[in-house]
Amino acid sequence: MPGKKLRFFDVVGDTKDFLIYDNSSNKYFWQMRINGKENNREKLSIQVAGANIRIWTYHEVLNVLIINEIPKTMFGVRTGESGSDSSQFVESFRRINQMYILRFFKPWIWPDFLFKLSKDGKETIQHTQIIHDFTRNIIQQKKNRYLNDLRHHDSEKHKALLDLLLEKHMETGELSEEDIREEVDTFASAGHETVSISIAWALYLIGLHSEVQMKIHEELDTVFGEDTTRPVTEKDCNNLQYLDCVLKETSRIYPAAPWFGRKTPEDTTTNICGHKIPKGTICIVMTYILHRDEEVFPDPEKFDPERFSPENCIKIPEYAYIPFSAGPRNCIGRRFAMMEMKVIISSILRNFSIESLDARDKVKPFFYITLHSSLPFRIRFRPREFQKQH
Repeated sequence: MPGKKLRFFDVVGDTKDFLIYDNSSNKYFWQMRINGKENNREKLSIQVAGANIRIWTYHEVLNVLIINEIPKTMFGVRTGESGSDSSQFVESFRRINQMYILRFFKPWIWPDFLFKLSKDGKETIQHTQIIHDFTRNIIQQKKNRYLNDLRHHDSEKHKALLDLLLEKHMETGELSEEDIREEVDTFASAGHETVSISIAWALYLIGLHSEVQMKIHEELDTVFGEDTTRPVTEKDCNNLQYLDCVLKETSRIYPAAPWFGRKTPEDTTTNICGHKIPKGTICIVMTYILHRDEEVFPDPEKFDPERFSPENCIKIPEYAYIPFSAGPRNCIGRRFAMMEMKVIISSILRNFSIESLDARDKVKPFFYITLHSSLPFRIRFRPREFQKQH
């Protein structure tokens, strides 16, 4: 496309189609690692089972767990076995988020050249380099396999997303290596943060509502029986319909992305509810507020997964519920994110019953770029086997 940069959305459709699938064992690699005996699963079990009451913040376990899975699941490569690179990535991303928000309240460093000279700017540049190094390492691993003529071996399995991006770079020249890095940055950064936050909020809400948790346990027992270790398949995910409702209601009350921006077209004036919006205007959509429209969601602060039952969700207007944004620029990884959340939460709740120790009036939502909690989540985990014996 001469004169026009190829957009990522022009290359791929839904990222769920690029999950690495192992046909021989009928499970996704990332499910194998969560449910198997590798380090991440063991760390997760230790964190939730090591004490009756645990001060638990989502980035302690979930961020590192998920950022370790994304390279293998989406890109077909492994990160370092030690996990130090992943932990550094998570910490750098967290600090960049903080610097971004703090900059809003410091107008004297709004100009880029002044920001780069400031202490905050220098720290941001340092953490940005760590993130770029992490993603460049992912690209280089995959590129080495490609150049060593191992792509034919890889093609026997389901293609990874990075395979397609490298084809566009190596064979057609439609994407530069920097274009690929930007896309890998986006997936690695946004993919781990939003999913881990959503899982944390979901576990917190489930732990507050015993009747909801009971229904989830009943559904899990129906799908998996007494087998608490069998990996979760795509079919299982599709059968977890009540858990799907729970996750959607969680994203309504606590959307991981509580706001997003859009720019009106340059070639026309936009009309919204009778108000003319000038060309090229930056508009902010407040998802957090939109999801509390009482006309669509009566008693909006109530946690009610039944809002998203098959008979009720068809009554929700198309753009009244948009946790993954909407339109041609909506979240390309939405189905992948839902599968991740189902696998991780089902893996936890197949083994544990949970109880949240702080009411919602104490744990307030806190707006960063994503929706954090004002306090750490305090959640009590009890092995389900213990309950059955008593």
